[in-house]
Amino acid sequence: MNTTRQGAAVGARGIGVRGPRGWAFQGVDIAADPGSLIAVQGPSGSGRTCLLLALTGRMRITTGTATVAGFPLPKRIGTVRARTAIAHVTGVADLEPALTVGEHLKEQALLGRRLKGSLPWGKQHKAATRARMDAALTASGLDADVLPKGLGTAVRDLERIEALRLSIALAVMHGPQLLAVDDVDLKLSAAERDQAWQLLRDLALSGTTVVAVGSDAPADALVVRTAPAAAAAPADPAPGQDVPATAHTTEEEAAHAFAETGRA
Repeated sequence: MNTTRQGAAVGARGIGVRGPRGWAFQGVDIAADPGSLIAVQGPSGSGRTCLLLALTGRMRITTGTATVAGFPLPKRIGTVRARTAIAHVTGVADLEPALTVGEHLKEQALLGRRLKGSLPWGKQHKAATRARMDAALTASGLDADVLPKGLGTAVRDLERIEALRLSIALAVMHGPQLLAVDDVDLKLSAAERDQAWQLLRDLALSGTTVVAVGSDAPADALVVRTAPAAAAAPADPAPGQDVPATAHTTEEEAAHAFAETGRA
């Protein structure tokens, strides 16, 4: 699935996100060309997930400046959100355990048509839907033939690497310029971690800028590090607001920051 486009690079200088419990992250700089593979690394609680949400327009940055897909944040947050996608983000892009692989894919195809008018109605609908589903499966490397019940396999019966591939398939179905993936190699075997990073590398080579959180990034990835909020460089508070001296925001608290800083 080739999604090569102009303006898919990421540029950020001193960006940070602050929620009701303090800073999720601060002082992050990124300079990436289109089609880059960007690996976000840092200790738990250092705002890795929040950084993904901020770069995809799903969380409003509090400080600093950034451009994604050629559009400034937070001024064009809605435009950035429409041109990016997220995968494997707990609480934001969850798979439904009871639904099958095919049901997830069909639902995503229909959602894309409603939002973008990207699939035709009438006689061409079924063929167009299937073609888009097949392209997403190919891009994610998810082979339905090896699943226990093919496309009828429920999410709860998928292996962890298969669930990751499905989440990515749903995210890339409508050709985002930037894809953000959380916890790429969490609880995967060494062989599966290699597979996951190779998948993201292949997507980047096809033209999609990829930003992913993981611990075992390949040597050719552009590494961006987040640090615990207490150790981050200080930033000026917004007018009328004070930052508690002991404030911190863990990734588990992303939903709280999400609510305060801006939702999709």
